[in-house]
Amino acid sequence: MADIKAPVFPESVADGTIVEWHVSEGQQVNRDDLLAEIETDKVVLEVVAPDDGVVTKIVKQVDDTVLSDELIAEFEAGASGSTDANDEPAVNPDQPAAPVQAKQGTDGGEPVQATDKKDEAEHKDQSPAVRKAAKESGVDPKNVEGSGRGGRVTKSDMANPTLKADSSIKSDSGRPVAESTGERTEKRVPMTRLRKRVAERLLSATQETAMLTTFNEVNMKPLMDMRTKYKEKFEKRHGVRLGFMSLFVKAATEALKRFPAVNASLDGDDIVYHGFYDIGVAVSSDRGLVVPVLRDTDRMGMADIEAKIREYGSKAQEGKLGLDEMTGGTFTISNGGVFGSLMSTPILNPPQTAILGMHAINERPMAVDGKVEILPMMYLALSYDHRMIDGKEAVQFLVTLKELVEDPTMLLLDL
Repeated sequence: MADIKAPVFPESVADGTIVEWHVSEGQQVNRDDLLAEIETDKVVLEVVAPDDGVVTKIVKQVDDTVLSDELIAEFEAGASGSTDANDEPAVNPDQPAAPVQAKQGTDGGEPVQATDKKDEAEHKDQSPAVRKAAKESGVDPKNVEGSGRGGRVTKSDMANPTLKADSSIKSDSGRPVAESTGERTEKRVPMTRLRKRVAERLLSATQETAMLTTFNEVNMKPLMDMRTKYKEKFEKRHGVRLGFMSLFVKAATEALKRFPAVNASLDGDDIVYHGFYDIGVAVSSDRGLVVPVLRDTDRMGMADIEAKIREYGSKAQEGKLGLDEMTGGTFTISNGGVFGSLMSTPILNPPQTAILGMHAINERPMAVDGKVEILPMMYLALSYDHRMIDGKEAVQFLVTLKELVEDPTMLLLDL
């Protein structure tokens, strides 16, 4: 007999929640098969089988809170059992069948069977988390496109349902949740652990820091011209597309070298100046905004940065980001421009003392050498903790970043 335990969480993660079991008690599994998913404040962690064998007992159920390295199931290596998570438990022929429970109909008529066998058969391939989400939202999983193995509907699919082509949103009772009939509908769903944590951190950042934002604008034409000229050669040589984010990361890294306070963090009454540059890049996923970290960006080339951002983006969509990829970070870049944001005030990601916001590129009339030219412009926003960073430093940092982006050769010549 062996123990299946929750992963060891880092110090910044107190606990997690079981969101889905992919197996049932008595089921036979192979080594590295996915057993369960645990949602923490940062990511969803997967628990896999340590060997071929059978899950003999599930100790922690869906929605139970688990601590780091806590027992969640018992496992017997080398044993044989059911090969299907949906198989019914074996029946002992010497044991009489349990009587069917019945309840009185609400109209006082004949008793009705407590369990609808047809409904049970239709939903038995759904995990407890999916069934709970269906009950809370009123959306029938049968009408939802599944992204899991074999088209299986997952909890994430229920959170942001994509309906099948021949379906409309139906409740488990078969009644439409919302139609264009003037019906007033609403649904109430609990916050995910990640959303709760994000809400807590954002509220804390606005209440516990002296946050201030300074703005500037950057002419993107030189960068766009460079990208147009070299993007095909870049992609052919490195196997990744040349985007704008890699140059912004390199420019931010150079600016951080010149203004160490922007790369620092606060620890109680102490200021911690970091001698390395770990830049978090905000990535959108179905579960919300996550911020994986690019490590030692001063040592990374633009191709390395583009490849890593692409990798993080794919992992974020699949819920595969690891805790080690999400922790740390000395500075953050958030690009709201991909969603069309013209200007915003990014909120600090404590204990970091600054965050850069990028925005949409729009053509605007600009005065250049006494003449009006139409140029592709982007607003930049730097939010910073005024307790740590003076306004002068913040403005100079943003101006330096603007100069580096507007003249990329300065990065190559180390000017």
